[in-house]
Amino acid sequence: MTEVMSHAVQLDSAYEQSVFGINDENLKVLGNLVGVDLFARGTGVSLRGPSHAVARAARVLAELESMARRGVVISPDAVTHAVNIMETDNPDSVADMLGAEIVSRRGKVIRPKTAGQKTYVDAIDENTIVFGIGPAGSGKTYLAVAKAVQALQSKQVKRIVLTRPAVEAGEKLGFLPGTLNDKIDPYLRPLYDALRDMLDPEMIPKLMEAGIIEVAPLAYMRGRTLNDAFVILDEAQNTTPAQMKMFLTRLGFGTKMVVTGDISQVDLPRGQISGLRLVRRILSGVEDIHFAELGSGDVVRHSLVGRIVDAYDVYDAKHEAKNTAPQAGTNEES
Repeated sequence: MTEVMSHAVQLDSAYEQSVFGINDENLKVLGNLVGVDLFARGTGVSLRGPSHAVARAARVLAELESMARRGVVISPDAVTHAVNIMETDNPDSVADMLGAEIVSRRGKVIRPKTAGQKTYVDAIDENTIVFGIGPAGSGKTYLAVAKAVQALQSKQVKRIVLTRPAVEAGEKLGFLPGTLNDKIDPYLRPLYDALRDMLDPEMIPKLMEAGIIEVAPLAYMRGRTLNDAFVILDEAQNTTPAQMKMFLTRLGFGTKMVVTGDISQVDLPRGQISGLRLVRRILSGVEDIHFAELGSGDVVRHSLVGRIVDAYDVYDAKHEAKNTAPQAGTNEES
């Protein structure tokens, strides 16, 4: 029989409201996830439920308070991420993982929000080339841009180079209105948007004019050697193997490269091999190159996005298994 126990946790009055959330919403989320009843009592929380669940909830509350002390906004999503991290074997505390600041601008702080994102960010610090592979919303591009801005501001590099392959995803490039720059701009817009979150918007044109920040299609990289730069290749699932090799061999001295992509969203013509899929087989295990795999648990957009990603993964797995199963009447070993 499961032992039911009651326990009280006292919080610092300066941070209890941050931990509780609006109308105690954070406590409700924590209670549902862990399986305990939580009630705000002044600056404390009363917990009741199975002993193991009460102990777990108390540990999460302590981590949430520690996060609040570091200035982290405690949202229901943050509570969910904290609970998920507590279930892993990661030796770092939740506060250490989710409180790690990358860059900040006008009060907005960019931090990893999941264990997978923290591992990805650490890999960028520790390796020359990092591949960030994961679904939409997992932070692979956004965090890479944040690390690039951090490296520029700390003078680890002299410039940032952001690039993407201009591959058409449904719409035809030639039918878009405007000049060549106008046609290419939509492909690079997500990179501009990330930069605007991390730098003063009025500074970006000046940095681009000075060549400190360069945002260009992948074709512009051919024949170059990139030294003292932080280089990001986004949407790498839409590169061909030749384009991927061309990009990686642009690596110069003092340069760090991050390659991001989602292998489930390849827009190349049917039958064309994705350079991102192939490079994972070729370079896995090579020293100073790291492949960071992000999943639906690292999606930090609307929680429904993670469930959509999981549903598509299940569908794709079933579809692939059906297509590769031997047909009736055939010899599997022939």
